[in-house]
Amino acid sequence: MHSSKKVLLVFLPSESGVDGARSLYSENDNISILSCFNYSLRTIIKQSQFAIPPLSLMILSSIEMEGIEQSICDMRFEEFPFQKSWDLVGISVQTGMAKNAFALADTLRSLGISVVLGGPHVTLFAESCRPHADVLVLGEADDLWKKVLTDLTTGTLKHLYQSDSFPDLALSRPVMKTSLRKNRYFTTNLIQTGRGCQHSCDFCNVHVLNGHSLRRRAISDIVNEVVRFKMDDRRIFFFVDDSINADPIYALDLFRQLTPLKIRWFGQATTTLGQQHELLETFARSGCQALLVGIESIEATSRNAHKKNQNKAGELSLAIKTIRNAGISLYGSFIYGLDGDTLETPAAILDFISDTRLDVPGINILRPIPGTRVFERLREEGRLLFDPLDITAYRYTFGQEMLYSPKNIPLDAFIESYSSLTRKIFTIKKSIARGIEAPRSKPAVLLFNLFYTHLYNLSRHDLQQQLKRKPMEKTILPYDE
Repeated sequence: MHSSKKVLLVFLPSESGVDGARSLYSENDNISILSCFNYSLRTIIKQSQFAIPPLSLMILSSIEMEGIEQSICDMRFEEFPFQKSWDLVGISVQTGMAKNAFALADTLRSLGISVVLGGPHVTLFAESCRPHADVLVLGEADDLWKKVLTDLTTGTLKHLYQSDSFPDLALSRPVMKTSLRKNRYFTTNLIQTGRGCQHSCDFCNVHVLNGHSLRRRAISDIVNEVVRFKMDDRRIFFFVDDSINADPIYALDLFRQLTPLKIRWFGQATTTLGQQHELLETFARSGCQALLVGIESIEATSRNAHKKNQNKAGELSLAIKTIRNAGISLYGSFIYGLDGDTLETPAAILDFISDTRLDVPGINILRPIPGTRVFERLREEGRLLFDPLDITAYRYTFGQEMLYSPKNIPLDAFIESYSSLTRKIFTIKKSIARGIEAPRSKPAVLLFNLFYTHLYNLSRHDLQQQLKRKPMEKTILPYDE
């Protein structure tokens, strides 16, 4: 009898931010007080279980096939297990971690281990990934991965797996958690109800990768999954859809059926929920504790410039108050530095946060992700501060470096205004107050605010270091076609 083929699915951490508070500049100084503090905080973050599992790898590892044994390596928590023998290693590649993914892939291949690369970066930039992989998987891999595993068992692996259409999510595909170590995570109860986005925000790649049409799973499959997951882990559920209220009729039916299960859950929604009163009430009754909403900008000119058209700026404040009054805590995500923003924008953001009493305000700097329309536009305008011909130069950080020149604000003035804004929003005193005043999930709101108080301090430090180390204005010329 032949032994099973051993397959390892790998998830890589980002260089900083929520995967571990690291300075981009001081970590090389072994005696740096900041480095020592950051290292200690990373340990606390892990012990506090802020992390959630990689859902994409959960989905792939749930595909069961005779002769295949799949495992997950989450490198936020463990080193790669080089001491074991692997027949195939699959690496999920995000653009912000592409360099590290390629380095690992090259090492594995030098040891004679076959490597599959997949994920958003590979889907968008396949040609640049070819030198680092034996196999590429392009697009959503729900159906493609089974073909990869089948060919692995027969020794007929191809160099490329790609589908001409998106997988039909209405087909039953049970997700399993057997490859996870439960005590590592804030929760293992990750549920996806669908994919795709009907909007076209230019800084987002969801509609690029998953299409403009909303594709939904069967409600019965989701309810059964929730029942099964709850038996294994009674902690909070997290619905990972980018907008759980995008299809209000579907969402209303789903959460009515979930209400008797008495779960507690987090999710992501648009502020339109404040106008969907029956759905909002159903969310609250079904156990919704907190939602992340993408406010992005309260400046009408910025919202229009970046195709953020699904919510009108004047409706945002009332919508947020309505959702909070229903007993749901809100994480409100802003982007400061959009093309309509000025040095007067921070004062407007502060007034908005004070008026709405947002429980966790997230103040982000625009990230021009390669593959998005905003990346292409900033490249054409010569406003990128990293080489657009080296897309692996882009990396994920927690607002710790500028990747572009704002349109209406000089770079040094922007960094000072951003630093001042985050300094005013995040203090220990305000973190405690938000935790106390939150409608629900008070401990989680408190922890996030305290965590962000440190991360924004780290952001301010690194932005100043970036200014000191190199002049950034106009360092990258427009790309010559």
